[in-house]
Amino acid sequence: MKALSLTFLFLLIAANEAKVFTKCELASRLKKAGMDGYYGYKLGNWICMAYHESRYNTQAVGPPNTDGSRDYGIFQINSRWWCNNNQGPTANGCHKPCSAFTTDDITDDIICAKRIVRDPQRMDAWVAWRNHCKGRDLSQWTRGCRL
Repeated sequence: MKALSLTFLFLLIAANEAKVFTKCELASRLKKAGMDGYYGYKLGNWICMAYHESRYNTQAVGPPNTDGSRDYGIFQINSRWWCNNNQGPTANGCHKPCSAFTTDDITDDIICAKRIVRDPQRMDAWVAWRNHCKGRDLSQWTRGCRL
């Protein structure tokens, strides 16, 4: 009985673990979703940004920002502007609960990221992209991936 209880406990823990993509796994997924060249941004931009925002972790939730908002998921989508976390004012531009961006299925994340990049700030909306990716050679982010 004790072994059965431990097995069940480990299954629960495994079910709650985040999906952490590898660089090439994410690059392949984003390419299939039409992100390579989307709004003029090559795939390396998205891979670099996701690494610096979440380390490719689908369940990442950032600490509270100065305005009380939080950032969610692999692209760290902000609750003030893009999703609703029921914890303060939101524009909810992607019409989703923030929890939609912390699942292993990143379809909603991709759709919302495409919406964000169409906004006037474009990829500048992501501070990590501005600080670590913008204006740099991003070939390393897709190098070695069979795309």
